[in-house]
Amino acid sequence: MNYDDTWSRRREDACCDRFSRLRSHLHHHHHEFLRYHRIFRYARPVVLLFNLVILVLLFRWAGIKAVGIFFAALIAIKEIAVFIFLMRLEKRIIFPIQELRRGVEEIARGNYDVRVECNVPNDLGLLTASFNDMAYQLLLSEQVQAEYEENRKSLVANISHDLKTPITSVQGYIEMLLERDVDPEKRERYLKTIHHNVSYLNHLVDDLFLFSKLDMQKLELKLEEVPIRRYLADLMEDYRLELEPRQITLAFADRLTGEPSLRMDGKRMYQAINNIVRNAVGHGPEQGLTLEVALYHSGGRIAIDIKDNGPGIAEDQLPLIFDRFYRIDHERRKNFESTGLGLAITRELIQAHGGEISVASSVGEGTCFTVQLPQCQGAEENR
Repeated sequence: MNYDDTWSRRREDACCDRFSRLRSHLHHHHHEFLRYHRIFRYARPVVLLFNLVILVLLFRWAGIKAVGIFFAALIAIKEIAVFIFLMRLEKRIIFPIQELRRGVEEIARGNYDVRVECNVPNDLGLLTASFNDMAYQLLLSEQVQAEYEENRKSLVANISHDLKTPITSVQGYIEMLLERDVDPEKRERYLKTIHHNVSYLNHLVDDLFLFSKLDMQKLELKLEEVPIRRYLADLMEDYRLELEPRQITLAFADRLTGEPSLRMDGKRMYQAINNIVRNAVGHGPEQGLTLEVALYHSGGRIAIDIKDNGPGIAEDQLPLIFDRFYRIDHERRKNFESTGLGLAITRELIQAHGGEISVASSVGEGTCFTVQLPQCQGAEENR
């Protein structure tokens, strides 16, 4: 769970606590309030009759009919004013409180998709608006929590699958080596396969550890000003020496002017670029693969294009390729080179440097990843 998820859960707990207190308060005082309201409402006719009886007795005793009629009219006007007042009180206070209470009860049942209508322009209207906002925040938190839970289940399932496959292979080859005599040629092949699977497991664990740190925003970057032209030229030369024996062509074009620097962690930036390169090599053709890397200015940023002539990516798959454990072919490669976390880690690392990564691709025409990074302020001003 990352920092945003933790904060969402704390905010949800705070909202739940406030709702619990509000529900307890309303539950405690609501019946008392309604009891007083009923007493006042039903006692009103009794008080009116009592006043009329006293008035009749009084003026029978006094014998002045005109004065009796005057006071009777005065009492009637007073009662009408009280009736109108109570009607407004019910409309503007009692009924909204009842609706608010029903809303709190719905929240207590776990129904966060609830809204209370209240159009009265008073403090109760503001309270209702705050209630609706809290309910909406709880609904969002519930959705985030459900999405997190779904991602957690998917992550566990993917990890289990990715761990089980090589472990089963290793176990099988070890059992064959232990149960029977194997000729030296097969023995060497079995041991190489075991070594390859163990290497993959080590790579997967490293990727999971790194991704978890990035996801929780606990990865500490050792940032320093790095001359990007020299850094990328040295990196491309290393790749060229590695890829040429495999008949893979690497072309590097430096279109920058001046000596701009980037504030970055050289080791982590290498991991980000390396994941893109390995992805291109892993999915590219066995013969005739070409990689084209370009370094250039893009607005106030430094951009790096990494383009290949591989099979390309379908348009509907492009938004998914940065998701963890997403594989374009949905199949595990025999050499187990891909953990399904490479591009997800790359995106997290680029974003941790304040940059952005995008991809453009067409089936049969190759793929181009574009990384944009902010250059140092001084370098930008000297351009």
